[in-house]
Amino acid sequence: MELITTTSVPTSPARVDEPSAPPLRIGVVQHHWREDADELRAVLSEAIGQAAEAGATAVFLPELTLSRYPADTLPEGTPSATAEDLETGPTITFAREAAKAHDVYVHASLYEKADQGDGLGFNTAVLVAPDGTLVARTRKTHIPVTAGYYEDKYFRPGPPEDAYPVVDVPGQDVRLGLPTCWDEWFPEVARLYAIGGADVLVYPTAIGSEPDHPEFDTQPLWQHTIVGHAIANGLFVVAPNRTGTEGLITFYGTSFVADPYGRILVQAPRETEAVLVTDLDLSQRKDWLDLFPFLATRRPDSYAALSEPVRPEHQRQVSE
Repeated sequence: MELITTTSVPTSPARVDEPSAPPLRIGVVQHHWREDADELRAVLSEAIGQAAEAGATAVFLPELTLSRYPADTLPEGTPSATAEDLETGPTITFAREAAKAHDVYVHASLYEKADQGDGLGFNTAVLVAPDGTLVARTRKTHIPVTAGYYEDKYFRPGPPEDAYPVVDVPGQDVRLGLPTCWDEWFPEVARLYAIGGADVLVYPTAIGSEPDHPEFDTQPLWQHTIVGHAIANGLFVVAPNRTGTEGLITFYGTSFVADPYGRILVQAPRETEAVLVTDLDLSQRKDWLDLFPFLATRRPDSYAALSEPVRPEHQRQVSE
């Protein structure tokens, strides 16, 4: 894969005190799905190795890492028949093998089997340590219902209890949030992670064309929204996306990493696979929020309407 690395860390315009820790070097993989499972795993492992050789200590992969994106069409039969066990399935097995082989943290995403009698499972992000330990699991909270992304027919929303856990990564001096794809459109999600003390949000993603609006390219809106979350919450954001065409969807790649000032640190092409490697100066979060104290000047006593049930006029039903 093409390796795209940054050569320097941008200055922090709001900095007063020098940082106490060195930058964190991370890797991001953008890939297209392959029907041959062995080939796909080999490609991804090689990409993780490229990032590790370039100095990355954690590598982040796109949504439903080993799976074909299922939700471009309505399901036939039981949707969760293709789901996998969190602890023993192919995705966690691959992540453990790759983490150990390349001595890095590996983040991946899977269709998690969790039978509750409704034929659905969870869309789950995981983080595996270099020794193979499962460090974190976060289930996707918001589920799209649009044409070509019929995810409500496959995935059950993650439970509301502890929906946005912040993970202290052992030995990395970083706190991560691991929401998934559709979660990236919701400012409430980024704000809750910021309040919880996250430094970095990682959104494993599978997004591309709109089958019922083929001329509408949503990529700029997608990127602007995520970068806005970074600015408004003093966060680093990581968005690993797929590329290539699967069924009705052509994924638009352009995976990227942005900092709390809204700067794109590194970005992948639209149509080709790539490995991104960049450094995160995590102290920039404090620099920015000291100058613009968004979290300290909130008015939660005025936000009651945000926790009310979804109003009928906002409900949307997709024709089947």
